[in-house]
Amino acid sequence: MTNNLDALLTALYVKIDDGIGGTRWLGRPPRLTDSELVCLAVAQALLGFTSESRWLRFVDSRLGAMFPYVPKQPGWNKRLRAALPLVKKAIRLLAADTDFWFDNHWIVDSTPVECGRSRPTVKRSDMAGWAGYGYCASHSRFFWGLRLFLVCTPAGMPILWALATPKMDEREVLTAMLDREPETVTDRPGLLVISDKGFASKEFEADLALRGAELLRPSFKREKKRKGESLLKSVRQLIESVNDTLKGQLDLEQHGGRTFEGVAVRVAQRILAMAAAIWHNHKTRQPITRSLVAYDH
Repeated sequence: MTNNLDALLTALYVKIDDGIGGTRWLGRPPRLTDSELVCLAVAQALLGFTSESRWLRFVDSRLGAMFPYVPKQPGWNKRLRAALPLVKKAIRLLAADTDFWFDNHWIVDSTPVECGRSRPTVKRSDMAGWAGYGYCASHSRFFWGLRLFLVCTPAGMPILWALATPKMDEREVLTAMLDREPETVTDRPGLLVISDKGFASKEFEADLALRGAELLRPSFKREKKRKGESLLKSVRQLIESVNDTLKGQLDLEQHGGRTFEGVAVRVAQRILAMAAAIWHNHKTRQPITRSLVAYDH
């Protein structure tokens, strides 16, 4: 099979249309279907267009044969913000259609999603009360925004994800994610959750044990070496590379969202783009499943 952007969009359209397409609309149906909307959202993230105006001009001039109609910028923005539930379904649909979905090793981590820097922006932002101040250890500075909590397989396929204020405890967020979808754990006997020291807690480990999962994390200096700790260095590189894919290749930090719905759907859009690339690379038996090189031009 051909491994390029056109092939990815064609396969993705068929998969989305068969899996979650066919939504009934009251009144006149939209000229841009939900399946086409999802495909365009994936293509926008893969090609690195952070400006919606520039993206729609590109679609009109370069992708017109595949998408004969695209709305103007206000219409596109409105459709995209309303498509968050659809994008979430698409992420799960693609993940469940790969062998990675049955992997009983999970990697969990959080990464900052900055939403503003200046004090006036913070004061007048529509995200006040949802976003907050947090500390980014990798950049050694404070930021104002959200944290993206991502649970993925070692191959990078997203399983669970959530956005939360940086002031929330990481363990509370992950517990809430597991409470919302408990079957994701119970369906995987012997699940191993790999994390950093931020998830260390006897109560949290006991809660995972009740769910049938085990936590693997680095030990503190005052602790004895934990079982399997020698494997964590290579695993840590995996989660860092997943974050680098989202930030370095899919422009997570340049999401451009200014409202609750805008930020959420743009983050979901980038997670979907990564899931789509992994899904298509897996189906076409590519040697590196998380490579975006074939789709970024």
